[in-house]
Amino acid sequence: MDVPSASSTPLTESYSYHSATPTAPGPYILGVDEAGRGPVLGPLVYGVAYCPVAWQDDLEELGFADSKTLTSEKRRELLGVLNADPINLGWSVRVISPQAISRGMLKVPPTNLNKQSQDATIQLIRDVLQRGLQLSDVYVDALGNTLSYEAYLSSIFPGINFTVTTKADSKFKIVGAASVAAKVTRDACIEGWCFEELGNDQDTTLKGFGGEFGSGYPSDPKTKDWIADSLEKTFGYPSVARFSWTTVKVALEKSAHPVKWTDEGQDALVMAFSSGQGRDKDRSLVARDLCLRSVGTL
Repeated sequence: MDVPSASSTPLTESYSYHSATPTAPGPYILGVDEAGRGPVLGPLVYGVAYCPVAWQDDLEELGFADSKTLTSEKRRELLGVLNADPINLGWSVRVISPQAISRGMLKVPPTNLNKQSQDATIQLIRDVLQRGLQLSDVYVDALGNTLSYEAYLSSIFPGINFTVTTKADSKFKIVGAASVAAKVTRDACIEGWCFEELGNDQDTTLKGFGGEFGSGYPSDPKTKDWIADSLEKTFGYPSVARFSWTTVKVALEKSAHPVKWTDEGQDALVMAFSSGQGRDKDRSLVARDLCLRSVGTL
């Protein structure tokens, strides 16, 4: 089965995928879960699944559960179940690229993974509401302090009952469905990873571009081998790696060529702004080159 939510081109930016909008009358319940929070390789995927409140009993019979307790074949089968009933079932995913994760965590001030996760969750819920569906209850797998997160989501979406709890994917079938959507999408992204750096010639026999990532978790032997074998001493790793992860930072510090960064332009910049006279004092050389002058009156 094809996974329509998985990228078949180099994943350079985060993106969202939405299934067909269900047509059954509401209100709807919605579940939220993620896949790929801990890995050092690949994207973090947030998923939501939703169905009418009146359809919950039918949902209980479909076999959804925490995706980690299911085989890969069963997860793909259940994604097919989500797609098979567009009248009652809908799902969406937000795929957060490794580059976006690293940019957020390494910038000043940083946007940590919890904040990026919250933003993805909020965006997915907003997308569902914008498609015209009424949500009565939303169930979210725990992220940090459950009570404060519940209050935060309720403040953004008044009128919706939020339940944030640990192991929500085991307690609520709709969260289990979201878990399946997120996990199948991430697995497909990893299994079919296209290297941005290779362009149209995806020659994964080249050093650093092997496709045997394993699960992407730092403790996975295959992932460890990939981290050890794929380091290019000058350029580091392909963009499948999360450069904000300690695993990658340690590998680069240990084995990559050392780099000394110097800010050679700072003195010249200071001089540029101190070279003007009169009204033009504190104007940069760029302003002078463009013949920009201060005027006293208009």
